[in-house]
Amino acid sequence: GNIFTQQPSYFSDLDETLPTVLQVFNNILQQCGLQCEGASAEPQKLEEKVNVTPGNMPLQELKDIVLYLCDTCTTLWAFLDIFPLACQTFQKHEFCYRLASFYELAVPELEAAIKKRHYEDSSVFADLWRRISHSRKKMIEAFHILINQACLQPILE
Repeated sequence: GNIFTQQPSYFSDLDETLPTVLQVFNNILQQCGLQCEGASAEPQKLEEKVNVTPGNMPLQELKDIVLYLCDTCTTLWAFLDIFPLACQTFQKHEFCYRLASFYELAVPELEAAIKKRHYEDSSVFADLWRRISHSRKKMIEAFHILINQACLQPILE
């Protein structure tokens, strides 16, 4: 059996955890110098005005962000794939809207930064491109599961 069926209180745990999951996407946007609509803008000190973008950040930082995004998207997709009932809880947090906003803001920026950068080693480019493509695919697949479960299934039942 499924752990959520055995222990229904896990749904409230999931509910409490989701803001943290959403914060992961906000953190990535902040690291990329992008702001999500509705995200609380942190007050900035004047000397911090140098805008970091995926295009001008150090390569290691770009790698870390892409790796973090890839792990997050794969885990998110795997969880929803194994446990689609969680979708209702995700929807309570406007997850589809937040995921779509994140995708729209971050993915084109990261892809452009990966393409434009000069690499000493072409295998680094290949790896980054593979990971950003995988992230994009998993975000879309997670979105499909969410839409299917939260919007289409209730109509069909």
